[in-house]
Amino acid sequence: MLVPSLISIVVLVLVHLFVSRLGLSGIPRSKWLSLGGGISVTYIFLHVLPEFAEYQEMFAEHTSDDVLNFMEHHIYGFALLGLVAFYALERAAKRSKQSHREPSEEVEEDDTSVFWIHMFSFMVYNGIIGYLLWGREDQSTMGLVYYVLAMAFHFMVTDFSLYQHYQELYRRRGRWMVVAALVGGWALGLTVEIAEIHVGMIFAFVAGGVIMNVLKEELPEERKSNIWAFLTGVVAYAVLLIAT
Repeated sequence: MLVPSLISIVVLVLVHLFVSRLGLSGIPRSKWLSLGGGISVTYIFLHVLPEFAEYQEMFAEHTSDDVLNFMEHHIYGFALLGLVAFYALERAAKRSKQSHREPSEEVEEDDTSVFWIHMFSFMVYNGIIGYLLWGREDQSTMGLVYYVLAMAFHFMVTDFSLYQHYQELYRRRGRWMVVAALVGGWALGLTVEIAEIHVGMIFAFVAGGVIMNVLKEELPEERKSNIWAFLTGVVAYAVLLIAT
């Protein structure tokens, strides 16, 4: 499993490093970004969310643990937490003068702290995604392929968004930070095994983050998203997952 995992981490790193050279357009939105968004959310809804039932059973088995007691039926709460966290980050980024994307009429924050908070959050996000190359419930080769394909397209979407916000600042610093976190998470998964119930928590958090990061790019009318490319990604990936 080491060689497929090593190939996978290299593929994901290359996406981070070269997405800015793909010539993708923001408005109207590139069909490749919409296609990637469709693939990402389809993976979450058809492959990840069904696994939550198994994680939920684990929570039920740990009801004697006072810390987990209140979460007995709410693993989806971690997905909600991921969605809310990345919604808040996007709002903060838009208000910052560091952002070159969709300037707000609200009072802007002349403070680079928003950039660093955004980068730290995506480092955590990427670290988890890197770890999940090892720690997912589905450890089959095809399961790895599905995961890497979905995350590669997802990184294309998120990196393009971060480039639009921070431009040169992200190119010079940000992308290297998220790459380091991705590789660090992968290395952690190689050496440390996290309890399966905790993997369920972090996987749920990532699922919520993926949903938010895709929909915030596709839904705003001013982005002129390509609905047909998005639907193509949804249908094609759904067929792939269901057929296998």
